[in-house]
Amino acid sequence: MPISMENLPSLFVKWEEVRQLYPWYKEMTGEYASFNWEEVPLLTQERLLPYYESDESAVPQDWNVYRTSGTSGGKRKAIYYDANDENGYIQYKKEMFAELLKGYQVSRALSDMGTGHAEATAVQIFEELGLACESVPFGLPAAAHLVRIAEYRPDVLYTMPSLLDGMLRVAPPDFDWGVQCVILVGEPAPPAWRQRVAERLGITEQDVMDTLGSIEIGTIAYYDRSIGRYVVMDGIIAEGVEPAEAGLSDIELPAGEQLLVLTSLVRRRFPALRFVTYDVVRDLKVEERNGKLITTFEAIVKRVGPELKHGEKISIYDIENAIFKHVRQAVVKVLVNGNRLQVNITTADDLDEEARTAVRDELHSTIPAIGAMIRGGLLEQMDVWFLSDSTDTASPEGTGKKPIKQKKLFVQQSSEGRDRG
Repeated sequence: MPISMENLPSLFVKWEEVRQLYPWYKEMTGEYASFNWEEVPLLTQERLLPYYESDESAVPQDWNVYRTSGTSGGKRKAIYYDANDENGYIQYKKEMFAELLKGYQVSRALSDMGTGHAEATAVQIFEELGLACESVPFGLPAAAHLVRIAEYRPDVLYTMPSLLDGMLRVAPPDFDWGVQCVILVGEPAPPAWRQRVAERLGITEQDVMDTLGSIEIGTIAYYDRSIGRYVVMDGIIAEGVEPAEAGLSDIELPAGEQLLVLTSLVRRRFPALRFVTYDVVRDLKVEERNGKLITTFEAIVKRVGPELKHGEKISIYDIENAIFKHVRQAVVKVLVNGNRLQVNITTADDLDEEARTAVRDELHSTIPAIGAMIRGGLLEQMDVWFLSDSTDTASPEGTGKKPIKQKKLFVQQSSEGRDRG
């Protein structure tokens, strides 16, 4: 996607800033005669190794450090925020939440976020918006989360899709959630899944609002109910590139899908200049709204990368969207072992064979990449298992435990997926 000419002066300033702050980047890019955006290198995981492997002891003690899943080597990456970056992150979140909460009469928020950047700042953000806010400790069992909701009676629940799935799984059918709306961040939240969640919570699908972020960049976008698309935040330049441009020449994406590349005009303690997120964005475009150019997209549907093997072709977003068209509530896990794909659907719904066939047909017909891999021999025929809600889904980790937050995609060389803040 071409860069708007009006953004070029700001991007030149960003280019100069990154070269000044990060000697390894200046060495990598060398001397230049003139600024040409097309020649600014994409910051792939490999090119970012000097940042990720920097000496943490040299970082000022008043900086905040957040950690995310590492490379296939297993070492967790450290991401740094100084006071200015933290203030910028908080301001962006306040603006986004204020926009999402327009029209609601709310006074209490409950943050049920697990751990990470979003959890660490949630209470402050809601309180600065004038709401009382409490945070639920991540280590509590799912039932305890429900007790806190029942006691605190929040108007707004701020949580992750996987955490909400865990609570829905143990909540009795008549549980009184009492919330006016839910704000999500974390894993993909496809439309059919949001609709089923809304039915359980006694609200409308529009009251289940999704936001996107990255621990490296910060807040990226939010789902705008009025246009049915995600809107990229001001100060974030979003581009879509082909996988081959980021060194993934063996990956092909369907028409309309690209790798998401981000530049932040605010972030400083991360070289946020053409940062390759490895997220696949669908239908990214610039459009005019109320006399202003904005960047929007349909969804982020999956993550790619060499460490995911066949996982790069698997879109949890599309799989869940297909399943929840026919199933009211379920825990979905996708297992990729070699060239075999298995979808485990744990549900309390009493599905007859007609409904199960409809789910299988939906999965094959609405996810062309999977069908193409099966026809081409890259994957064997898809196994779809329906498990009762009382059955442990043969945990791939072999623990037999049922944590409130569960991974959804398991591959031979597993990835923790996206850390979204």
